[in-house]
This record gives sequence, C-alpha cells and structure tokens, in this order.
Amino acid sequence: MPIEFLGMAAGNDATETTPATTTAFDPAYAAHIATIHEDNNWDHVLFAYNSATQDPAVHAAWVAAKTEKIQLRLAHRPNVSHPTFAAKSFLTLDHIAQGRVTVHFITGGSQADQAKEGDFLSKDERYRRTQEYMQIVRRAWEGGEPFDWDGEFYQFTNFASDLQPFDAKRPGVSFGGSSDAAWSVGAAEADIYALFGEPLADAAQQQLQILARAAELGRTDPLRWQIAFRPIVAATDELAWEKAHSILGVLQSRRAKGEVIDKVRHYADKPEAAGTQRLLAAAERADHHDRALWTAIAKAGGGGGGSATALVGSYETVAQALLDYYEMGFEIFGLRGYDFVPDAVEFGTHVIPALKAEVAGREAGVTPAELRERQAKARERALARQPGENSSSTAV
Repeated sequence: MPIEFLGMAAGNDATETTPATTTAFDPAYAAHIATIHEDNNWDHVLFAYNSATQDPAVHAAWVAAKTEKIQLRLAHRPNVSHPTFAAKSFLTLDHIAQGRVTVHFITGGSQADQAKEGDFLSKDERYRRTQEYMQIVRRAWEGGEPFDWDGEFYQFTNFASDLQPFDAKRPGVSFGGSSDAAWSVGAAEADIYALFGEPLADAAQQQLQILARAAELGRTDPLRWQIAFRPIVAATDELAWEKAHSILGVLQSRRAKGEVIDKVRHYADKPEAAGTQRLLAAAERADHHDRALWTAIAKAGGGGGGSATALVGSYETVAQALLDYYEMGFEIFGLRGYDFVPDAVEFGTHVIPALKAEVAGREAGVTPAELRERQAKARERALARQPGENSSSTAV
C-alpha cells in the first residue's frame, strides 16, 4: 500500500493568512502551483469547488495540458449538471490528462451555498441524489448498449456515450462525509473515502462505521482511505510551533477585523457539515491531540473550509504523526499549507521522500492479508486510548 500526497491546485495565491496578489483566477499561477507539486514529489492536486470560484473542470483541463504526471482530483457537486453530461465531461478531461483523473463527488456542507446555484434539497435528499448521480456516471463509463434510467432524481432514455475511458480504465471515484448518510453512500459507491483530520481514535471510529456498512452491502473490493490536514512544519519542533502560533495570530486578527479569510466559508453561526462539527468538537476537548494534531487552528478558521486541523512539528515529528494514521489504513494525505508555494516545496523536499522510503521498507514482503490485520490492530490501539490521553490545552 503506497503512501500518496494530495496538494491544492489553487487558482490564485490567496490563503487564510494572506490576501490575493493575483486575479481571482490566474492561469499562469494555476499552472505554476501545479508544476511545483509535480516537481516536488506530490502525487495529486485537488481542484476544489465553491459556488463563487472558477470552474474546476476547466481549471483541471488547463493544468492537465501543462503537466505530465501529477494526478488530478476534480471536485464536483451533482447539483450543477446532469449526470450524463458530467460523465462525458469527466471522460473528456481524462483523455486530455491521459488517465490521470479522479472525481471527488461533493454532496454539499452548506444549504446556503447550494441555494446560490439553485439547489434547495435537504441534506438527506442531497445524499440520495449524490448516490444516484454516482451510479449513473459509473454506468455511463461502462459503455455498451444504450440504457434507460428511472430514479428518484433523474429520468432519461436510451443514453450511451461514444467516448470510453482512457486506456480502458475508468476515472477513480472519491467521496467524503462524516454523517450516517455519508457513511452509507461512501461505503457503497466510493473507491476512496476522504475524512477530515481528526484525532486517531475519532478517525478509527469513522473507519469502523464505514467498514461495517460496506460489509452489510457485501462489498468485497477494498476502500482506499484519505485524510486531510494543514501541515505546519520546520526544521525543529520549536520553530514549527513558532510558525503555528504566528499563523494563529494572523487568523485571529483578520477575523477580528471582519475580513473574509476563507472563500470556501459559507456557514452561519453553526456549521452544518458533520465533519466540521466533529473537528470543532475535538477542538473543544483539547487544543493538542496525539503526537502532533493541533485543533486550535480549526476554531480560528471559523467553521469553513479553512477549519481543517493542523499537524505541527519538525519534519520528523510530522512524518511520524502521518505514519500513525498510515498504520490505520490511511494511504492518501490531503495537505495544504498557509503559503502555498513555499509550503509545498518545503514539505515535498523534507517530508514526502522520507515517508515514501519508510513506507516502502515497512511494506516489503507484507501480504494484503497481513496488512489488513495490522491496520485492524492499529485501529484497536487508537480506540483503546483513554479520553484525553496525550491531549492538552497547550502546546510548545
């Protein structure tokens, strides 16, 4: 099971700590940041979706033409197009990228942002629609004879796509969510299940919930696991914590001034997304969890896309923290810093190569069955931890 890293394919240089110096979508910058990731040992870049920002599919097509090997993770919300149209769009992009596309289907964590594009379904309805949408897209990718569909949300007759998956391998399907509805949909439909960066025990609990649903469905092909953090690293732990507290201070200052610090933030007083609620609940329990997980930054993010937790420490400390999650089965790590280009270079230079070498050594000669047993034991160890163990309200 190789370890892989997913960065952010940003369209401009704005972050939660720094206003943009580019246009809202700067093609030159978009190509530059993707190339930075490709040249510095990253495996994937994510093209995020928000009602107010650039079209991620067009953005990804531009980047595909400017890169050679980086994998493209395309975020897509089912409310914005019909699934037959989307299926063809994804295949077209995958041909441009020569087989480098995975689609990340987003159900939506904010009814307000969904409404901006004409979507007024309830959360449970949105999850049912997402599942139906993914089923149609995957069926369209199979090719063969034209097919009809008569579902809850979509009806059509005699559809077929002349375009087939590149090199006879369909794009991957990624999905995320931390509610009961999300667990059931992802267990049934996803190749990759993506979670926010929770404490080890909380992440293990979610894995077990999803695996239980997959077993109930009789699923035999394994899920791949992904988890997301904001890494804050430096040569030493002390320097990393200096950087972390500096970032926190900027976030708090910008919020106090009423500045918009996160273009993805569209929540009111209480976030609707279960994943964000879980992160903020962990932050209420303690600022610091496990080896290097820092949740204070999630509170400062205000409940939106910038509310991801951080892993703080030296290159070695954060590498070991990621290995703790890897041992539980997480093999893809979604990571973005607070200064996109230098952070991608630093992490790609000082952390990724060492982690890939360490994992390759650990996995040499290990069978899939042995690996699954080891992952199960790692989850058991995480769940056996006492509440608050290795957690504190302060950090270095």
